[in-house]
Amino acid sequence: MMNERASGILLHPTSLPGKYGIGTLGKAAFDFIDFLTKAKQQYWQILPLGPTGFGDSPYQCYSAHAGNPDLIDPDLLVKYGLLTQDDLKSQPQSDDGQVLYEKVQKARLPLLEKAYHAFTANAADLDKLAYRNFLKGHASWLNDYALFRSLKEESGNSPWYTWEADLKFRNPETLKAAEIRLAEKTDFHKFLQFVFFKQWTSVKDYAKKHKIKIIGDIPLYISPDCADAWANPGVFEYDKDLNPIRVGGVPPDYFSETGQLWGNPLFNWEVMKNDNYKWWIERIKTNLSLYDVIRIDHFRGFAAYWAVPYGEATAINGAWIPGPGKDFFKALLNEMGKLPIIAEDLGVMTPEVEDLRDSFGFPGMKILEFAFDSSEENDYIPYSYTKNCIVYTGTHDNDTVVGWFNKAAEADKQQVLDYINCTEKGIHWSFVRLAWASVANTAIVPMQDLLGLDSGSRMNLPGTTGGNWKWRTRQGDFSDELAESLAHLTKLYGRIKKSKSKTK
Repeated sequence: MMNERASGILLHPTSLPGKYGIGTLGKAAFDFIDFLTKAKQQYWQILPLGPTGFGDSPYQCYSAHAGNPDLIDPDLLVKYGLLTQDDLKSQPQSDDGQVLYEKVQKARLPLLEKAYHAFTANAADLDKLAYRNFLKGHASWLNDYALFRSLKEESGNSPWYTWEADLKFRNPETLKAAEIRLAEKTDFHKFLQFVFFKQWTSVKDYAKKHKIKIIGDIPLYISPDCADAWANPGVFEYDKDLNPIRVGGVPPDYFSETGQLWGNPLFNWEVMKNDNYKWWIERIKTNLSLYDVIRIDHFRGFAAYWAVPYGEATAINGAWIPGPGKDFFKALLNEMGKLPIIAEDLGVMTPEVEDLRDSFGFPGMKILEFAFDSSEENDYIPYSYTKNCIVYTGTHDNDTVVGWFNKAAEADKQQVLDYINCTEKGIHWSFVRLAWASVANTAIVPMQDLLGLDSGSRMNLPGTTGGNWKWRTRQGDFSDELAESLAHLTKLYGRIKKSKSKTK
């Protein structure tokens, strides 16, 4: 899959620059692809693209299939003839390096509703045909998602598991009445998905034209409050009252005495196996239509997962439960053929997890910030790498390289300087050089590290719910000078795809 030397940049679309308070799938996305091309990169890695709920986390989405309407570009809606330039004056006019989620969502809704009504009234026949084809092609998840979002709005955005019994348990007559009552609202949410997929497809096609592959991201678990849990409760561990029996998390470790209690519903793997993992196969198919490669978060959960009884205050009283293992990936392989999957295998891995990863040839992840920890042994130091891995300077959950280095113990700092043979000045470039020079087939750098930003530009601090996912680039960050510097390293360390020479 990723068996040639290559490299890329991690940047979520919400972090793209622009004047509307959040990155969108408009001009800035295409400009970033141009930057990747100038920098001789082959990959653009992003975070999950789903519609976010509480805390704006892309790892807690309302759907495992739908796209985030916040990413819809207003300027393109004008280009489609659905809005005017005057309509855009109501939108946040900010490019200050932060995503303004609350302001964006409040201002964007009436704008999108106006575009929907314009489409309904005036769309050309070809556009209406494209819309009907979209509805048909995505019916397996779209109808439930649109009704779910409409019912949430009607209920004051309350979680589905608090709804009245007939809605919670999906009484057919009650659902039919809701579909009639909320027909316009559900059609609006379907329209938003139509526009999102249209805009994202344009971005993906432009990337393909420039030989840039997009690495997407799938969280292992779904949010407790999402359309998938409400529409398919039988494939999750729920009791007769649709309360979780057990929930996901990780056990106590060096970082937490009580572990991490995520609270996500767990899969009923026995039920899933009986229908050949249909729910997962449909999920993977949707994601492979959006991305070229998929990173699966918390990959170890397929080998074994930490299950905590529902209602526990911490993750201490959980237990390791065997996952579906190789049987699951064999089913995917038989259904879809080659699986372009990256295994997120960070943390303490067992031989069973490593065997599962290696049996299917999935590359794992190596994080350079983890390599220089004098308190414990690890296999993140570059001399221990195999070729079939992805090396990162850091991830969306890490501090930036500059922020990490500034806070590191003196012994760890000295180990960095000795290992790389560098000085503290420009430490982020020393990390990029180390990643690019490594034997790993693929090297990825978060945009923050390429820019040499400190902890103030961190994307996420795990275990916290406020202030995350807000970092944005600014106009001018994707400079020709920066592209040339990265291109130089990419050429120097053989990460440019070589064209095949022609023989006479």
